[in-house]
Amino acid sequence: MPPWSATHVPPPGPLTRDLPPPPGVTPVAGGCDVAVYAGHAEGVEVCLFEPGDAAGESERRVPLRERAHGWWFGTVPGMVAGQRYGLRAAGPWDPERGMLHNPAKLLLDPYADALEGSVTWGPELYAHVVDGSWHGELDRPSALDSRGHVPRGVVVDHAFDWGADSPPGRTRSESVLYEAHVRGQTMRHPGVPEELRGTYAGLAHPAAVEHLVSLGVTAVELLPVHAFTHEPHLVRRGLTNHWGYNTLGFMAPHPAYAAARDPQGVVDEVKGMVKLLHAAGIEVVLDVVYNHTAEQGRTGAALSWRGLDQRAYYRLDERGRDIDVTGCGNTLDLRHPVVCRMVLDSLRHWVQEYHVDGFRFDLAVALGRGRGDDFDPDHPFLVALRTDPVLSRVTLVAEPWDLGIHGWRTGQFPPPFLEWNDRFRDTARRFWVGDQRAQRDGHAGHDARELATRLTGSRDLFGARDRGPTASVNFVTAHDGFTLADLVSYDHKHNEANGEDNRDGSDGNGSWNHGAEGPTDDDTVLAARRRTVRALLGTLLLSQGVPMLTAGDELGRTQGGNNNAYCQDTEVAWVDWDLEPWQEDLVATTRHLLALRRRLPALRRRMWLLGRPVEGDRLDVAWFGADGAPMHGRWEQAGSRVLQMALAPTGPGEPGVLLVVNGTDRDVEVTAPDGLGGGRLLWDSAWDRPEGSEPGEGERTEPESPALVAATSLRVYATV
Repeated sequence: MPPWSATHVPPPGPLTRDLPPPPGVTPVAGGCDVAVYAGHAEGVEVCLFEPGDAAGESERRVPLRERAHGWWFGTVPGMVAGQRYGLRAAGPWDPERGMLHNPAKLLLDPYADALEGSVTWGPELYAHVVDGSWHGELDRPSALDSRGHVPRGVVVDHAFDWGADSPPGRTRSESVLYEAHVRGQTMRHPGVPEELRGTYAGLAHPAAVEHLVSLGVTAVELLPVHAFTHEPHLVRRGLTNHWGYNTLGFMAPHPAYAAARDPQGVVDEVKGMVKLLHAAGIEVVLDVVYNHTAEQGRTGAALSWRGLDQRAYYRLDERGRDIDVTGCGNTLDLRHPVVCRMVLDSLRHWVQEYHVDGFRFDLAVALGRGRGDDFDPDHPFLVALRTDPVLSRVTLVAEPWDLGIHGWRTGQFPPPFLEWNDRFRDTARRFWVGDQRAQRDGHAGHDARELATRLTGSRDLFGARDRGPTASVNFVTAHDGFTLADLVSYDHKHNEANGEDNRDGSDGNGSWNHGAEGPTDDDTVLAARRRTVRALLGTLLLSQGVPMLTAGDELGRTQGGNNNAYCQDTEVAWVDWDLEPWQEDLVATTRHLLALRRRLPALRRRMWLLGRPVEGDRLDVAWFGADGAPMHGRWEQAGSRVLQMALAPTGPGEPGVLLVVNGTDRDVEVTAPDGLGGGRLLWDSAWDRPEGSEPGEGERTEPESPALVAATSLRVYATV
């Protein structure tokens, strides 16, 4: 009888429980309850291993003899913290019906709390007949055992001394997100001990935390820390998946990011990181990837879900083929209650066991596609998030698109979701970068109408469902694409190091090199680039909404023009802390802008600015041209790129704000609007470094005295 025959697995025993225990591993007296969903399997075994047995020679199999509602479960005696384990599932091999059971394949428990070992790519990982390229036809399963090629789950003890830890409890209006990579943030940080660089402990080291606190950010949004593996095509080229968007375990932290080497130590180190960041007043938001897994397409590897119940876990068509709206070979099917529960259990696990403060959902549209594959804002998963007593209280950020048909859905997620606002990104880039280039070539560029919409929170996108401007996560750059410094230094991507002949990554970056491609000694070009960077930073950090700063942009970090550094676990993608004087100036500028944002409540309102009277004849927002006269009837004028935005004070004793935008390529005389009662210049993007040590210091300019505002610059005044 072939080894994948279901007759090798003992049949289920008598049912002793009406309902299965909780999914995964649950400690009980004398061992652990284990529950695994494999709805089309004919038998499931728990495979136990001794620590350090990489080859798997110590494997001992324990059948799960109870079954209910597709769950296989039972009590495994002697299974305690520290136990290494995997799963095997036997059952039908029917690819066209979506069933790929193969007990020759050791599978990872989807609920494993920790992992030991890593994926070793080879034909042993594939559930089907393979050839030299690791792929083959799905006509019959492979008899090659994979136990020496996949990581094992590890039972851990979640007891931890949290002390007085509590969430920092930042309000949305005061939130400033800082998108960072656990490894990349500290790999080159001179203040972090070498043995801690690139680790969870390194990110929580006082030297790393001090930068975040002094900068003024309120939350780190960490690129994926769920356990992940590297795609075989990268392994063949000697590269790795640096970003981590290739999940292997939704409950387990990625072990390679830990200074600790044992699985229990990894878990404790992540908790210690969160505790120390909380103590500094910094929230922790995790970038989570629930739209797909590391198993690729159905001809890919059998690592976990595909070998247990492909029909339940993945979106499949009528012939058992993957419906891929992620670009990664598969799409998890959150229409299935077991999959929906797995994701919800994972989220609660990270909140309750690790005390994280929120999540950013990668390709979130894929999570909300309903029975007809269309996006449904009232999808059961999204409703569950909004009503769950634990998850509805944390920060929920959607990346509001995927790669499927009608996949762009910015502004269409329900409250309390925040959303990445790609329209803000595109508008800011076009106004300050693309239009600069257009003016150099003799074109007028766009007017300021859309920029005005973005400055006030993008009500055109988020005005429905009573969401308010804090639903918008404003950003100019993110991990995916050019850094801020590269955005103004390169006309074209330079991704040759990725090994794909520069074909990967976007060709539409909205960038401009200001006259020279890449590094240059031309002082005129360098000064223009830095002026543009400051205008972009000012637009980002002084707009209504929740700003997101990409780690290293405050330092002028470059990736050498690589706009898709997902596979660069090298100096290309690591933050460089060896700063030149102009970079120190940029850090001071970022700190100054964030201090202004904290000090001026008018910059971070929770309600829409609608031009309503709030104090006598004063409007909550009013728009003026360069001459100080209202913009009424002048929005339609071609090439109108000089704009003044006046924000009323939010209460007695609070200052108002006047933002002055000069998007032209020439200096312009600007007269302040009447009735503002004087203004204090707090910041000018034409400054290399902020003037004055405090946000309240600076030049005083009376409204009747015209000010000469430099070309392509942004100013902010405090008014009374």
